[in-house]
Amino acid sequence: MFWPQQSFESLKTAVLSALNKNASFYDHNIMGLPATYLDPHIFPADADFLSNAPFIRSFIENPNHIGLHTYDKSIPSFHGTQQLELDLLRICAEEIFKAKPNSYDGYVSPGGTECNIQAVWIFREYFKNKFGALQDEMVILFSEDTHYSLYKVCNILGLKYKVLPVDFNERKIDLDILNNQIKTLKNSGSLYFIIVLNMATTMFGSVDDIESISQKLKAQEIQFKIHIDAAFGGFIYPFTNPKSLLNFDNSVVDSISVDGHKMLQAPYGTGIFLIRKGFIDNVLTEEASYVEGLDHTLCGSRSGANVIATWMILNVHGSHGILKRMNELIEKTNFLCDSLTQLGIRFFRNKYMNIVTIRSDDISKEISEKYTLVPEKHEQNQVWWKIVVMEHVTMDLIQRFLKDISIYSTKHSEMNSISI
Repeated sequence: MFWPQQSFESLKTAVLSALNKNASFYDHNIMGLPATYLDPHIFPADADFLSNAPFIRSFIENPNHIGLHTYDKSIPSFHGTQQLELDLLRICAEEIFKAKPNSYDGYVSPGGTECNIQAVWIFREYFKNKFGALQDEMVILFSEDTHYSLYKVCNILGLKYKVLPVDFNERKIDLDILNNQIKTLKNSGSLYFIIVLNMATTMFGSVDDIESISQKLKAQEIQFKIHIDAAFGGFIYPFTNPKSLLNFDNSVVDSISVDGHKMLQAPYGTGIFLIRKGFIDNVLTEEASYVEGLDHTLCGSRSGANVIATWMILNVHGSHGILKRMNELIEKTNFLCDSLTQLGIRFFRNKYMNIVTIRSDDISKEISEKYTLVPEKHEQNQVWWKIVVMEHVTMDLIQRFLKDISIYSTKHSEMNSISI
């Protein structure tokens, strides 16, 4: 995994050059596109600072990255910034997720939820087109810790699903239950399986064991496809765990999605969808005949500005800079966890992740709310409270939190001793 670090000045030059290669709404003869630049009363294009703010300028110029630029043709009006999207996809697919060149398709979406819908939509249509599968012969499998967007996916696409339980303490899928569930589903007529595995669940940062799970799937001799939801973990886990098997070097991985607006600190609305070549044709929208190159994406029109922001972030740090940032977060998380252990506080944490989830019995609601911790479930009895060690979570903040929880833990222990 390597891509070089570039200076802000060189990135600014590259972005402005890409924008100049686009057909600008300001000075080109554009009469057929159903779009224009942003409203100049709110977004003036002649502001002095724009010469040093390439992302803001791209936001104002409003390039539309409709279509799939890894595929064939794309609308030529925005060719300049489309090339930046292709380079962003290259870095993510080839450098981070170990794909071979020209072995993948993908696009920058509005976020991880769309990426999950896109993946399952593609595999549903793949099973229909290749095997003549019926809708009720397909089933989606995912763990109880999987992001709630999967329930949306199943509802929108009309697919049945089974939620796999996990061990309470280890947050791992129970392999025996998985095995028995597949047998039961096969006996009831399910022939085609779409499995969504996690590279860091939202609540726990837990990572599904793809090797053990794929062995169970292969042993059952079923048709299956695996999508990796790396919305949170995709820009940290491959760096902190170089032995990760959740990538395209693993033949059972068919698609991956990752959010730039989480660990990478890109603007909200930045998801990246990647899939092996040959699958995305199953969702080609031939009716989009006015779009050059046609369209394979769920959203259709999409902003080129977030593409540029994410591309700039990756390149201003380079692979070594991103690794350094993620390791710094892991060091802070290690300090937090070591301190919690010394205090006798129970928690779950994957050692390669920056999420720490504390048992509610060991922390007061007042402390949780003071530090804006996230509960597993709102409006119910809490079992877990989540901490995410992001860049703004300083050592000073961690130490203040630890001081409060230490005071609470001491008082709680004394009260329990008195009651006994």
